[in-house]
Amino acid sequence: MAITKSAKKAARASLRKRVFNQRRAGAMRSSIKDVRKLVTAKDLDAAKKNLSEAYKAIDKAMKKGVIKKNTAARKKSRLAKLVKKASGK
Repeated sequence: MAITKSAKKAARASLRKRVFNQRRAGAMRSSIKDVRKLVTAKDLDAAKKNLSEAYKAIDKAMKKGVIKKNTAARKKSRLAKLVKKASGK
């Protein structure tokens, strides 16, 4: 447990940041899941529409430091590949 005053304050701030980071990560994961569900349901128009929303959520998570830059690039690449493969068939 934190002993000094500054350590206690840092611990409180860390808990506040954790809530925001969890919210961003959850939004990112749910938008990715939505795109994947639409692709498996063969609803490609909606999947392409939601792809941009997933990109936005991924970019926000990267910008705020929830995920790293390469992780964001990998997630976006795999989603785009999935949608492209489904529409190519």
